[in-house]
Amino acid sequence: MSEIVIRRPHGKTRAAARTAAEHMVDELVDEYDLQCVWEGDQAHFRRPGVSGHLTIDDREVEISIRLGWLLLTLKPTIEKGVHKFFAENFPETT
Repeated sequence: MSEIVIRRPHGKTRAAARTAAEHMVDELVDEYDLQCVWEGDQAHFRRPGVSGHLTIDDREVEISIRLGWLLLTLKPTIEKGVHKFFAENFPETT
């Protein structure tokens, strides 16, 4: 198993962060054919060979993805794609 963990400060209100997180999760679900369930401010997603969660709080958003051994060779591609979704939905603030 391999894990991808990405954290980013969001600089948004919690409601705005939740809206952006929901949009990002919807994009990830479509792109990677995931099943997703929200529990409070945490989205749990999975598909064969992949599981993880996205969590938002007042300051940051975090995604944790566990890849099964069959998807290990795709880790760099998946990680790059997730960074792209983060950049689109949670642009870095200066």
